[in-house]
Amino acid sequence: MIQRTTNTIDSGGAAPPRWRRLATTSAAAALLGAGLVAGPAAAAPASSGHADRPSTGRHSTATDLDVLFVGAHPDDESGRLSTFGQWGEQFGSRVGVVTITRGEGGGNAVGPEEGPALGVIREREERAAVGTAGVEDVFNLDKVDFYYSVSAPLHQQAWDEEDTLERLVRIVRETRPDVVVTMTPAPTPGNHGGHQQAARLAAEAYAVAGDPRRFRSQITKEGLRAYAPDKLFLNSARGSGPAGSSCPRAFTPTDPTDDVYGVWAGGRSASGKTWALVEREAQRKYASQGWAGFPDPSTDPQAIGCDYFTQVASRVPFARGDQSAAAASPAAMLHGAVLQAPRGLPLGTGLELTGETVDLVPGQSVTLTARLTAPPRARLVQATGTVVLPEGWRGTRSVRFGTVPRGRTVTRQVTVTAPADAAPNTRALIGLDVRSGSRTGYTNQKLSVTPDVSGTQQLLPQVAEFEAWAPTVGLPQLRGLVAPVLTLPSGGSRTVGIDVTNRSDTPQSGTVTVDLPDGFATADDTVAYEDLAPGATQRVEIEVTNTDDTLPTSNEGGAGGDYAYTITTTSTSGSSTATAALELVPTAQVGETAAPTLDGTVAPGEYASTLDLSRRWEGDACTSPADCSATGYVTRAGDDLYVAAEVTDDVKSAVLAASDCKRHWRVDSLEVAIDPTGTSENTSTTFKIGALPFTAEGQSCAARDADNRQGPIGAFPMAGEGGSDETTLDPGNVAPGFEMASAVTAPYTGYVIEMKIPLSALPATVDPDRMGFNMFVYDSDTQDKAGQTRLGWSTWGGVQGDPYRWGRVELGGGATPQVETTPPTLNFPALDSLDSPQSVEQAVRSGVGLSGLPTLDPRRTARVVRATVRGGTAIVTVDVRQRGTAHLFAVAGADAREVGSTEVALRPGRHQVRIPVTARPTSVLLGFDPDRSEGTASSSVRVR
Repeated sequence: MIQRTTNTIDSGGAAPPRWRRLATTSAAAALLGAGLVAGPAAAAPASSGHADRPSTGRHSTATDLDVLFVGAHPDDESGRLSTFGQWGEQFGSRVGVVTITRGEGGGNAVGPEEGPALGVIREREERAAVGTAGVEDVFNLDKVDFYYSVSAPLHQQAWDEEDTLERLVRIVRETRPDVVVTMTPAPTPGNHGGHQQAARLAAEAYAVAGDPRRFRSQITKEGLRAYAPDKLFLNSARGSGPAGSSCPRAFTPTDPTDDVYGVWAGGRSASGKTWALVEREAQRKYASQGWAGFPDPSTDPQAIGCDYFTQVASRVPFARGDQSAAAASPAAMLHGAVLQAPRGLPLGTGLELTGETVDLVPGQSVTLTARLTAPPRARLVQATGTVVLPEGWRGTRSVRFGTVPRGRTVTRQVTVTAPADAAPNTRALIGLDVRSGSRTGYTNQKLSVTPDVSGTQQLLPQVAEFEAWAPTVGLPQLRGLVAPVLTLPSGGSRTVGIDVTNRSDTPQSGTVTVDLPDGFATADDTVAYEDLAPGATQRVEIEVTNTDDTLPTSNEGGAGGDYAYTITTTSTSGSSTATAALELVPTAQVGETAAPTLDGTVAPGEYASTLDLSRRWEGDACTSPADCSATGYVTRAGDDLYVAAEVTDDVKSAVLAASDCKRHWRVDSLEVAIDPTGTSENTSTTFKIGALPFTAEGQSCAARDADNRQGPIGAFPMAGEGGSDETTLDPGNVAPGFEMASAVTAPYTGYVIEMKIPLSALPATVDPDRMGFNMFVYDSDTQDKAGQTRLGWSTWGGVQGDPYRWGRVELGGGATPQVETTPPTLNFPALDSLDSPQSVEQAVRSGVGLSGLPTLDPRRTARVVRATVRGGTAIVTVDVRQRGTAHLFAVAGADAREVGSTEVALRPGRHQVRIPVTARPTSVLLGFDPDRSEGTASSSVRVR
C-alpha cells in the first residue's frame, strides 16, 4: 500500500533567485563545490555497458537509461540540459531525471497555488522543460519539499533517509543507468540542504545498488537484480575557464588533481539553435519560478561557455578531461560507460585503482589495489599496466594482469611511497594506464599527504557531519571542500577549539600556536598538548577576542567575509601549519524603552538601537540609495521586542493579495529572524517572520516562514495610498500577541514596517546575552514576482538559512520570560504520484513504478480494460483483483492533459466508473493503490 508523505519536510526561498539562475550557462557560473577521485566503492560488479547487460530477471521495464540525473527539486537539472540534449541528439543517449520532491515549498509566480497544487504545476513545467532537451523520463520520489534550509540533516529527517535511498536504489536497478550525475553534497556556504542531501543519496545509491545484500527484497520479491552504475559526476567544478569552443580543455581547476570535464554549450543542435539557447528555452518553462522572462544567451557562440562536471567515482576506464582532444569531446564523460572510447578498452571493461586508506604522511607507503575486469563477451589479452607517479614519488612502476577471461576480474597490488619532503596538506594523483593489444584505458586514485601531527580549527557541526559521511560511501576525498570558519560577535569573544590529530605511529606532545589577524587577540597564543596517542585527536581551546570593533563585519569584512589566520602545530616529528578563518557578525546592545506606537512611523527616541540594513548579500547591486537602502530599529519594552525598518525603494514591486501572503521574497518585503538562544544549527529552531508592506486589499500582512512553526499571522493596518486600518488575525495564529503596521509613501519612494514580537512567542527562552538576530530587505523592481536584490544587517550568501551567521543582540531590561521549548513543525503535504496523470502515464509507458515504490502487475491488482464517452461522461471498466483505491484520469493529447478525474475505492470484481469530462479524452489512465500490497499498478486504455 502506498504511503502518503505528508508529515515530513523546497526550496522555500529555495527557488534560485533570478540573479543566480541567469548564470547557469556561463563559463564562470557558480563553480560551487567539487568532488575528487573516489576511494574504494562498495563491493559490486562493474556494469558492462548496454550491449553486455544481463537479463534483469523476472522484472523488466521498457526504460533502459544511459544517464540518470538526481536532484532535489524540479529545475535542479536545468543548468545542464544543454549537455543532456547533446548526448541524446549526437550519441543517442537516453537521459532520465530523478526529482526527490516536486518543489511544493517553493515560490509561485503564476498563481496562489501551493502544496500539492503547486506540485502539479511544477511537475508539468519540469516535464516540458526537460522534453525541450529530448529527456522523456522524470521519476518523482514524492518526498516532502519545505522551506529553504542549508541543512542536509534536516532533509534527512524530513525525507526518511533510508526510505528515500531504497526508492532511489530501486529506480537505479530498474533503469540501469551507466552514468549518474548529481549536485554538490558538501555544505558549502549557501548550498541548499536539499541539494546536498540529493547528492548524498545519489552517491549512496551509486555505492550500494550493486550490492545484492542491500534492499534484498527488491531482488528476492520484486525480481530486480543488483546493478552498479559505471561513473558518478557532480554537476559543478571548482576553478575557472573561458568562454568559447576552447572551454572544454582550457579549464583551470582549483585542485589540479580534480577530473573535470567541460561540454560546450555554443555548438548547434539539429534545430540550428545553439545548445545554450535550447537550454534557455527549456528554463523558461519554469514560469512558476519567475523564469519565463529569462533573456536569450549571446548570439555569438564564442561568448558561450561550458557546462562543467567533476568525476568523483568510476568503475571503468576513462580519460582525464585535459589529456587529449578526445577527452575534450562532448562524449568524453560517456566513454568507457555508454560509448566505446577511441582506441579504448572494450566497452564493458572494468578498471579501478583503490586503497583502504588515501591519507599518508611524508615518507609513508600505501598499497593500492588495481582491479581489471574483462567484458562478459570479450577477453583482455596480455593486459599490462603502467603506474604514473607524481614527481618525487617512488613505487611500483608496472603491473602484469595477463590474459583476463571474459567476465573475470584480476587484481594486482601497487605500492607507492610519498617523498620524505612531500609538502603536507597537498594531494597527489596516482595514475594507471592499462594496455591490451592496441587498446588502452586509464584510471587513477587521489592520495592526501598529511602531517604526522596537525591542528585544525573545529568544524561547524554540519561540516563535521559531512566529513564523517564522505568515507562511508567510498568518497573520503570529498573531505576538505569546506574551509573551517567560526563566527564571533564584533567586539566580543568566543572559545575556539583546535583539534590536534596524531597520524604517526608513536605518542606525540607539542604545542599549538595561533597567529591571529590584526584586530583579534588571545590571552595565550600558544597552548600545549601531551601524550597524544597514535590515531587519536585531542581538542585544545583558546579564547579569541575581537579587539577592534571598527573592523567591517559580515561579507564586507576580511576577504569575502573571512579573517584568515594560521595555526602552527609542533610535535617530536616537526611542525605543520593549517589555515582557518574567523567571521565577524554585527552586534547591537538593545536597551529598554517605552513601547513604540505602531503607526508606520519611526519617531525620535522610540527605539534603542539603529541597524544598517543597506548591505547586499545576494542579487543585483543597488544603483543608488534611492534604488534600495534601509535602516533598521530595535528596542525592548517589557517582555516584548519591537522592530522597525525604514526602506527606500524607487520602484514598487508586484502587489500580492492578502490571501497570497507567503513566500515574501518574491516581492518587496521585510524579514525578521530571531534565534532565541543563539545556538541554532538551522532555522527549524528559530522564529522568522516575512512581512509585506502592502497588499491588494490595502493592508499589510505577515506570515511565519522557514522556522519552528510556519503559517499566516494576519493582515494589519497600512497607512498611505488609501491603506486600510483594519487588523485581521488568522484563527490559527502562529505568533500570539504579534502586531504590525506599515506606511507606504505616495508617490512611492519606499515604506516603513513596525512590529511588536512578544518574547513569549519565540520557540525557546531568550538568552539576553547572545540572542541571534537579523533583518532582511527584499527588493523587486519587476511585476513578475521575481526578486532582484537582497539587503540585510548580517549578510552572506544564503544567510537566511544560516543562524550561526546572524547578528548578535544583547538585550537589556533584565530577565526574559520563560518559554517551553517547542519542537519544529514539519508537517507539509506533498503531491502523490498517484494523483499525477503525467506520472501515471509515464509508469504505463516505462514500466517503472510510481514514487520509487514497487511495480505491481496490473493483471494481479487492477487494470483499466475499456473506456467510452457518452455526452460529458467517460465510462470506464476496471477489472479489480485486489481491494484498493483507483485513481482514474481521462486525458487528452500527448502530454496527458487531464480533462477529468476521480478517485474511488474498489473491491475485487469488474466495475464501471463514471468520470465527468470537460473535453473528449483520448485515453484513460489508472494508478491503483492496493490496500494490502506495497507499491502501485498502472495501466491505460484508449477511449473508443
